[in-house]
Amino acid sequence: MTEPPRRGDDATAPALDEGRTFRADLLHQRTTRLNRAKRVLIAAGAALLLVLVVAGVHAWRHFLADLPEVPSQASLLTRNRAPGMTFLDRNGRVLATRGPKYGIATRLEDLPPYVAKAFIAAEDRRFYEHGAVDWRAVGRAVVANNQAGRVVQGGSTISQQLARDLFLGRQRQLKRKVQEALLAERLYKRLGRDGVLELYLNRIYLGGGAYGIDAAARTHFGKPAKQLSLAEAAVLAGIPRSPRTYDPQRNFERALGRGRLVLDLMAAEGWITSAQAAEAKRQRVVLVPRKPEGDFAWVIDMAAAEARERAGPEADLVVRTTIDPSLQTAAALSLRETLESEGKALNASQGAVVLLGPDGAIRALVGGRDPSLGPFNRATQARRQPGSVFKPLVWAAALEAGFSPERQVSTQRVAFGPYRPDDVAGPGELTLTEALVRSSNTVAVRLAKEATPERVASLARRFGVTGAPDRPGLSIALGAYETTLLQMTAAYQPFQQGGRRTQPYLVEEVLGSDGRVIWSHPKSGSQGVYDASRAGAMLRMLTEVVERGTGRRAQFGRPAAGKTGTSQDNRDAWFIGFTPDWLAGVWIGNDDGRPTRGVEGGGLPAEIWRKLMLAAHAALPVRDYDARRAEGVVLTPAAAPEEDAAEVADPDEDEARPVLSTADRDSFYRTLTAEFDRAANE
Repeated sequence: MTEPPRRGDDATAPALDEGRTFRADLLHQRTTRLNRAKRVLIAAGAALLLVLVVAGVHAWRHFLADLPEVPSQASLLTRNRAPGMTFLDRNGRVLATRGPKYGIATRLEDLPPYVAKAFIAAEDRRFYEHGAVDWRAVGRAVVANNQAGRVVQGGSTISQQLARDLFLGRQRQLKRKVQEALLAERLYKRLGRDGVLELYLNRIYLGGGAYGIDAAARTHFGKPAKQLSLAEAAVLAGIPRSPRTYDPQRNFERALGRGRLVLDLMAAEGWITSAQAAEAKRQRVVLVPRKPEGDFAWVIDMAAAEARERAGPEADLVVRTTIDPSLQTAAALSLRETLESEGKALNASQGAVVLLGPDGAIRALVGGRDPSLGPFNRATQARRQPGSVFKPLVWAAALEAGFSPERQVSTQRVAFGPYRPDDVAGPGELTLTEALVRSSNTVAVRLAKEATPERVASLARRFGVTGAPDRPGLSIALGAYETTLLQMTAAYQPFQQGGRRTQPYLVEEVLGSDGRVIWSHPKSGSQGVYDASRAGAMLRMLTEVVERGTGRRAQFGRPAAGKTGTSQDNRDAWFIGFTPDWLAGVWIGNDDGRPTRGVEGGGLPAEIWRKLMLAAHAALPVRDYDARRAEGVVLTPAAAPEEDAAEVADPDEDEARPVLSTADRDSFYRTLTAEFDRAANE
């Protein structure tokens, strides 16, 4: 008799019903099938998990492995931007650009409210209702594109557009869209809604090579972004949809039409009234025409080189210069017109002009007659012999040595080796004033000898002529050493400014694209380099040169002072002069050093100077020099220098001594320094 199962027996054991026989083999088969099913399920699950892991890794590698990191907020503005420079004139207007155009970073609060609203209306009307991604717009775009069978609608928000601009390309790929959304979320969390909008406005491309709202406003309308009108803001807001199509410089009517649509969208959202939209549509939108650098090329070259030196490896810069565009144009025209009308007949093909303000700011600088002929800057790179335009520095050194303007100096011909400088004055005596008015060579040599060439060279360096030698010969009296027009012009500033000078400068400040000032010209003021009373005496003498001397052609109806200069065989002709308001220098000659046909400093250079001064003073009241400075003082005359028989020709021997012809004097500037030095040391 079989016993019933007891409590605690295996619950899985089959019940022994009457009439049924227990089969252990069947139980084993059933267990085996269950175990096999479990193993299959486990294997399938493991395989599925493996597939998911592999797919996940693959997806990560495809979509996220190269996902860029979002850098610090400070570096986002300049990320992935090609280097570019924007050059501003003295008033902050765009003078020229090189490379991509970047304006000054602009904050939302500095813009009229309608500027940001115009862009939101055009690009992302629900900007203040969604987050970084507008999923409703994404769904709507998917449906529209599927129905059309091609991309006819986009769903990118301003945040996504910014992410694409900062980190990604513009390819229409799923990978790019996934990354765009992820990066947009990160930017949104880091910057906030208004931060995203502000960065977008400072980064977006708006046609004409301009990136950002400020650069676009200056490029298209010639004004900073904060001065945009509603109509102008709408035109700019319409550009991002298709910069090539709606660039106002390329297609003005299309840009205006797109701008009107933006105004309608703004009115529909209630951000402006219908009356405001209608009024904006009636406003006249005036473009700033694109133009080449032209006559500004030389100053842009100079400013670009200095800005890079000051700023280092900054990606892009805004460079504020001291240039006055109207004066730059006037200087270029006065040079070009004079050379075109008179230069060919006189074999004068080139020239240069410099105009300085009383503080040393370069208001105009023209490096040649035509910038298309090459970048060589004849105002700063060409070193030429100044001739008699250097004489005021000799006279200034003589005053320091004790001479006075009334001092009588012999015009008796002097001889050094085989050379005797010609002179317009015959034998006799002239006061220093009269000698400067007549540009006496013999008096210049005597003054340099008395004051010493070293004193003359030292004063020249003090006045900014860096090329003045440390061990000069007496040839310095006649301007035998080479210098540049800019240096020589600036050397007259102490005569204009009562003995004070400032280093000429072109760059006012260098800014980063975020508006940060990287470098600014130091406001150190002028430096005293010459006695004020002697500067007044020099001013009086130089005024006489213009009133009745070699500079008469420079007269233009206002107080003016200056000096002419002509190098050997008329190779270089100069005029440097000043008024109470301006200081300017002009050089005329040929690049290859060929002589001109009689061009002198009192001719073409003085005429060019006069034309420039008429333009520069057109809007200025008539002013005279400071009375105390102009009057100067009567200096105590120094004792008459003893004549050196070895240096001054004996009148009885004039016929016996050879006098060089004009042709023979061609080699004068090659031998004069050595001859003077040898004679002075005998």
